[in-house]
Amino acid sequence: MVADADPRLKQIAQKLKQLRLDKGYSSYEAFAFDHELPRVGYGRHEQGSNLTLKSLLRLLDIHQVSLADFFADLPALQVDAPEAPADMV
Repeated sequence: MVADADPRLKQIAQKLKQLRLDKGYSSYEAFAFDHELPRVGYGRHEQGSNLTLKSLLRLLDIHQVSLADFFADLPALQVDAPEAPADMV
């Protein structure tokens, strides 16, 4: 897992991994190969690295899961936002 990852990225990564396992793939490499995804890049997504919205949407299309359904059962996680500089308030 990426050491300094936002906890929300960790939740997304765990959800992606669970979707893969639910499809019967024990190996992320086999899943990536079968769906013509970059193996290393997909592995990083499952480890909690930052991913683009475009990548997430492609993965959800592969799994036939809507964006709403994907996030619906993820637990709410409050993350403290950094304070805005005084000149931006």
